[in-house]
Amino acid sequence: KEEITCTIEVRETFKISKVGTIAGCMVMDGIITRNTRVRVIRDGVVQYTGELGSLKRFKDDVREVKKGLDCGLNINNYNDIKVGDIVEGFKEVEVQREL
Repeated sequence: KEEITCTIEVRETFKISKVGTIAGCMVMDGIITRNTRVRVIRDGVVQYTGELGSLKRFKDDVREVKKGLDCGLNINNYNDIKVGDIVEGFKEVEVQREL
């Protein structure tokens, strides 16, 4: 079962030659951590699901960013991120089967 841990809105994008596309984002809800799995949602449709490549506040690498703060993030193997996209962080939770 998947549990949504955070919702992030893309406010700006930056193309960096060696890294790819960096998204400047605002954490709308929850906390995003470095090892969070993410999915990119555009117009209500999931565009991509994958792993975070990097997570930064200003120029510092950080482990987590809380609600109301902005951050820069890069998603592994995905560069088609656009302003207005929603990035949803989730974790997979094991649910015990009931008999």
